[in-house]
Amino acid sequence: MFTKILIANRGEIACRVIATARKMGIQTVAVYSDADKDARHVKLADEAVRLGPAPSRESYLLGEKIIEACKQTGAQAVHPGYGFLSENEGFARRCEEEGIAFIGPKSHSIAAMGDKIASKKLAGEAKVNTIPGYNDAIAGPEQAVEIAKGIGYPVMIKASAGGGGKGLRVAFNDKEAFEGFASCQNEARNSFGDDRIFIEKFVQEPRHIEIQILGDSHGNVVYLNERECSIQRRHQKVIEEAPSPFISDATRKAMGEQAVALAKAVKYQSAGTVEFVVGKDQDFYFLEMNTRLQVEHPVTECITGLDLVEQMIRVAAGEKLAFTQTDVKRDGWAIECRINAEDPFRNFLPSTGRLVRFAPPEQTMWQSDTEHLSGVRVDTGVYDGGEIPMYYDSMIAKLIVHGKDRNDAIAKAREALNGFAIRGISSNIPFQAALLAHPDFVSGKFNTGFIAQHYADGFHAEDVPHDDPDFLVALALFRNRRYRARASTITGQMQGHQVQVGEKYTAVVLGAEGKNQYVTGEVTDFDAQARVCKVVIGDKAYEFRSNADIRDLVVRGVCNGKAFTCQIERGNGKNPLALRVIHNGTQADVLVLSPKGAEMHKLMPYKAPPDLSKFLLSPMPGLLVDVAVQPGQKVQAGEKLAVIEAMKMENILFAAQDGVVSKISAAKGDSLAVDDIILEFE
Repeated sequence: MFTKILIANRGEIACRVIATARKMGIQTVAVYSDADKDARHVKLADEAVRLGPAPSRESYLLGEKIIEACKQTGAQAVHPGYGFLSENEGFARRCEEEGIAFIGPKSHSIAAMGDKIASKKLAGEAKVNTIPGYNDAIAGPEQAVEIAKGIGYPVMIKASAGGGGKGLRVAFNDKEAFEGFASCQNEARNSFGDDRIFIEKFVQEPRHIEIQILGDSHGNVVYLNERECSIQRRHQKVIEEAPSPFISDATRKAMGEQAVALAKAVKYQSAGTVEFVVGKDQDFYFLEMNTRLQVEHPVTECITGLDLVEQMIRVAAGEKLAFTQTDVKRDGWAIECRINAEDPFRNFLPSTGRLVRFAPPEQTMWQSDTEHLSGVRVDTGVYDGGEIPMYYDSMIAKLIVHGKDRNDAIAKAREALNGFAIRGISSNIPFQAALLAHPDFVSGKFNTGFIAQHYADGFHAEDVPHDDPDFLVALALFRNRRYRARASTITGQMQGHQVQVGEKYTAVVLGAEGKNQYVTGEVTDFDAQARVCKVVIGDKAYEFRSNADIRDLVVRGVCNGKAFTCQIERGNGKNPLALRVIHNGTQADVLVLSPKGAEMHKLMPYKAPPDLSKFLLSPMPGLLVDVAVQPGQKVQAGEKLAVIEAMKMENILFAAQDGVVSKISAAKGDSLAVDDIILEFE
């Protein structure tokens, strides 16, 4: 067994590998860019080596520097994680040539299966079901249009070296095929250094289901059941679960056996994933094989009790798999929510900066060789006060839950999200909460078009309705009553002007454009020592008990005998004196006043924000890679104005209305902050 390994990656996956290596008694070496010098994975590793500047092409993609770091530190093996060099056949081969174990498949397997065009041909030869398409590199957008018309729309335009939703477009007509080819090629060239593009038929109402396989150097290959990955946005997975609520045991077995056959055809060693698109009648077709560890591997670990990173290390060290296909378990249900640095209420624009507060829910999941406990697990590469840089992907953390069945897992996930506190940047937690509560998700009736279908116009606050809005108001009244109780005990108050606590209050639920809601409530039976009270709103009574301190952001307690978790804070909303209450993805800003104070508040005029429609503002931090217009140019609504690159994705900014460009304020190559002016209109 190895005594020291180097992790050629960053973020949560680097931390994940370090955790298993530490469990196995193996020392670890981290590598880092200048942007990551204070990153969590650097702090966790036994040693760390600097690679270079922040951009990945100058750091994490430099295979020779990583090999040099192995020699410098005496690392006997490299774990590439996912992304970066994990599926780079050249890097794996160089490791082999240098006598460094690559904790992943052999270079010949990566070469065979990492290329999507070649992998489809091999899959056909191995009798694996494949989708109709054109599996050779396409010369240009004109040829792409002709091929797409021949296959029949809709089609998927995909980069041969793509992954993670990059270099992929769906086209429903000639125009989309032409433009999609150019966009895919640019993304593929920038992200992977390989701009080959191919096209295949897009299966409508598809489900994305993948089979986890594991092979060793002794010819043994097993499949570790499936993962349901159909909840996607822009072809990037948002929620994954295992097992799938859709396929039958017969389909699971057939998919698993085809995945194993494909793996054996390329003499596959290590962990890998064979991805399938599955139709409504459970007919399935090979999509691609990921010759690496997947982001969503924890859900498989939960239901099988296996540590996939440990298995990868053991296989790379030459060990034989210690179990057979019949030994593979399928215990309970697991769900993973990807927590990303993006603003769901602003069309999921990237959000970077300092994590002013990062407090994940308490982890209650643990496992050993003999025991497994259902609960909550958080895999992350960040920490309270750390930075989310603009140079890499948007993932903050992965929330994984394991329950006895699917409903139990969903309930655990919703409660865990309630206790997941992130401040300083935006996150997609409200969106995750909405997805978990959606009736079609709960019933298992969804496909890869789920998000596009239900959130076609974007995601809005009203998409997360609370089943009892008065509960949020009651929480605000409960917290405010405790504030008042503390204020009343402050010494040195002026005689006749002491803080009056009272029992009757009016909660002002602050709405958009000054459209506020006024709710009358009464707080009685308050016991500051026991931290209990009763809140009455109309004909509803809420009896609260909570040991949370009034400074606590995350509040856990019991209401009417039922446990709850929520977040309450002052001054982070529409009014610095209001309480922001967050529960089940719903957010309410509540200003608690005396009845007389509320009457006065109704008389306050609403001040509209300034009109910024004459400016094109940067909606995110990023690099301005293109300005598509010139001063004096007339533009129409929907016309392309500029392109910003952030977190490895190109974001095109379009004109919201017709107009004439009067001034260009930013130049190609500029680094932009949020709300920086790019151009002005007359």
